[in-house]
Amino acid sequence: MAFGLFQRVTSFFVPSVQVISSCIFLMLFLIQVDAQIRYSIPEEMRKGSLIGNVAQDLGLDIKRLRSGRARIVTGENVQYAELKTDKGTLVVNERIDREQLCGDVTPCSFTFEILLENPMELHPVTIEVLDVNDNAPTFQSKRLDFEISESVTIGSRFDLEAARDADVGENGLQNYKLNPSDYFAFKQHLNSDGSNYIQMVLQKALDREKQSHLNLKLVAVDGGSPQRSGTVNINVVVLDANDNTPVFNQSIYKASVMENSPRGTHILQLNATDIDGGAYGLITFSFSKSNAPMSDFFEINEFTGSISVANDIDFEKDQKIEFRVEAKDQGGLTDTSKVEIDIIDENDNEPVINVMSFTTPVSEDAPVGTTIGIINVKDLDSDENGKVRCSVEGSAPLEIKSNIRNYYALVTISPLDRESLSEFNITIIACDSGKPPLSVNKTLNLKISDVNDNSPVFLRTVYSAAISENNYPGYSVLSVVAKDPDENQNARVSYILEECDIGGSPVSGYISVNSENGVISAARSFDYEQTKEFMCVIKAQDGGSPPLSTNVTVKILVQDQNDNAPQVLYPVQTGGSLVAEMVPRSADVGYLVTKVVAVDVDSGQNAWLSYKLQKAADRALFEVGLQNGEIRTIRQVTDKDAVKQRLTVIVEDNGQPSRSATVIVNVAVADSFPEVLSEFTDFTHDKEYNDNLTFYLVLALAVVSFLFITCVVVIISVKIYRWRQSRILYHSNLPVIPYYPPRYSDTLGTATLPHVYNYDTCRTTDSRKSDIKYMQPMSQSLLDVGGTDSEAQNFEKQFAGSNMSTLVSTLNKAISCCCSVGPERCLWC
Repeated sequence: MAFGLFQRVTSFFVPSVQVISSCIFLMLFLIQVDAQIRYSIPEEMRKGSLIGNVAQDLGLDIKRLRSGRARIVTGENVQYAELKTDKGTLVVNERIDREQLCGDVTPCSFTFEILLENPMELHPVTIEVLDVNDNAPTFQSKRLDFEISESVTIGSRFDLEAARDADVGENGLQNYKLNPSDYFAFKQHLNSDGSNYIQMVLQKALDREKQSHLNLKLVAVDGGSPQRSGTVNINVVVLDANDNTPVFNQSIYKASVMENSPRGTHILQLNATDIDGGAYGLITFSFSKSNAPMSDFFEINEFTGSISVANDIDFEKDQKIEFRVEAKDQGGLTDTSKVEIDIIDENDNEPVINVMSFTTPVSEDAPVGTTIGIINVKDLDSDENGKVRCSVEGSAPLEIKSNIRNYYALVTISPLDRESLSEFNITIIACDSGKPPLSVNKTLNLKISDVNDNSPVFLRTVYSAAISENNYPGYSVLSVVAKDPDENQNARVSYILEECDIGGSPVSGYISVNSENGVISAARSFDYEQTKEFMCVIKAQDGGSPPLSTNVTVKILVQDQNDNAPQVLYPVQTGGSLVAEMVPRSADVGYLVTKVVAVDVDSGQNAWLSYKLQKAADRALFEVGLQNGEIRTIRQVTDKDAVKQRLTVIVEDNGQPSRSATVIVNVAVADSFPEVLSEFTDFTHDKEYNDNLTFYLVLALAVVSFLFITCVVVIISVKIYRWRQSRILYHSNLPVIPYYPPRYSDTLGTATLPHVYNYDTCRTTDSRKSDIKYMQPMSQSLLDVGGTDSEAQNFEKQFAGSNMSTLVSTLNKAISCCCSVGPERCLWC
């Protein structure tokens, strides 16, 4: 039956509602809303019953309802309708009782909004609740008592209590029936506010002697189907005659009172008169029985007629109250008058803030103007007391914008930065325009979510560390630390070794870096002598998407350790023959015998060398320079000194602990080479020589002789050639051009100890005037001595009568000159 009624009502209302209401609401709320629809349904529909297809009526796609998070927004505690976003339909959510919802108001409807976001849309929906006949007329009193004088004239009126029917329209109260109707007739009247009141009108004179009591029955019926009714009994007591009725001096009394006025506040004064005397002239005042009970709001003094406040009056519930008052004399005669009281609004309601939606957290890269929340603000007061202003307290980077009535959007006005402020409270203040104004605030907590907008930052611009050589692989050199102000995965820093080459090898072969804590470890054992320092680049990369990174330069210094012993470069220790330095017996004190040359591949103090004479045949004859390794005589050589001298020199570095090397220096104290041969044969007794040693010695002497003769021939030839050229120039009278050659040095010798010869020359174009000065060498030439005693004697006989030392020296000079400067510029030419 309810569904059938719904179909009939829908078929009747839909065309008219869509046309009429669309025009009216579109004109009134064109700015505030996008579209408005209206439905009509009967009350008491079952939960889940279909109300209408919102998506179809609004022309919206179901996907739009889902993406816009469509929902019903209402300020009421009970939500009667539910939106099915998957179907785009409205269904009944709670039992709808029209009488409970609207009372006597007709038509009865409730309104809510359908809210969509991104972009924000607001579609008001009005649902009219149609009445069904589910309530019967009722009387408040079970019995009505009247005392009526028998002298009451025909036509006298007596107010009756009106019945109340919660239904409206055809289902509401339609008619009354009075039984029996011999003495009284029933009259029904309509008030200006749409309510009605009923009266009994005397149509036949009363006679107390015939009938002192009358029992009547008043029946109230509605127009529903099936019809419902209510009954009240009327008891009439017939009194003796009282031929004058009280009369009010006004037919309508009007007054006003402020809401929330305290109890006992005087509102107005009633005035009625009765020209009868005695008891019949005494008048009492009361509320008319035709009204709903007024004692909930007002009280009346029955003797004075003063009306005052009885309980709290709320403007938001009743803006105007109308009721009837009755003046009654002691004879039972009455008169009635109407009272209209206007309720004056007071600013007694604070604004109410309802959060429709609020998005938290918000990404810190959200653009300016992003909507993070929608709020609804209402004030139950009226006029200026109900006008509300909304704002955000403090310096939050947000502001409130209002495009729709009573709805406000929270939008960002500046960029958000989580690193500066990760969360903050938003205090929304709503203030009305009353005097004094009332305000309310609501605090919302907004959190800012992180995005990867910060690169890792190293604590230093350059890292440097030192590590001793000969370290073990895996030794921790240093740690690099980078901080990222982002959070969670965006702040997780990983350390990466950038690829580069160090001496042609990848850097990963030298060091490694822990990706989690940035600890740099040695991947190999370092050798200071090969690698003294190197540089690499460490990259700190966060875990964001895309990741951000920063590079830092790391410089690693390898510190030297005393892991290398000194190496003796001179004199060279040979295994096939003995090397000896010759000292003439005429050598003075301080004569430089030779110089021990040694090096240490270490550095710093580990390479500082000191020389000491560890062992010597005669310690009183020689000494070794502590710093330079020079072996000099410390006294005059005598004929008693042995020809062969064997010195053991130790070379020590300055490391901790120190390392050392020893070298044996053989010294021959003699003036002639045969003497050396005869004495130094003892050095060879402990060694084995090849049987062909004599052959090699003779061959060497032959080669030296051949070279010497060749050089002499070449020098003489060049000399003659230059002499002829100079004679030609001399006879040609050309100017003489002096020529000053550079100082040449002969670098014959072995290893790092050269025999240096200095030549001072002055040459002219005339070779006859050239001059040369020979300087003594810094040390004697090296002699390689070997063979047996017989071979030495043959050698001495062969070169008897000649100075061997002088011959060898002359040969060395000739070879050095010709090889160094060429035969054209040789000083011997």
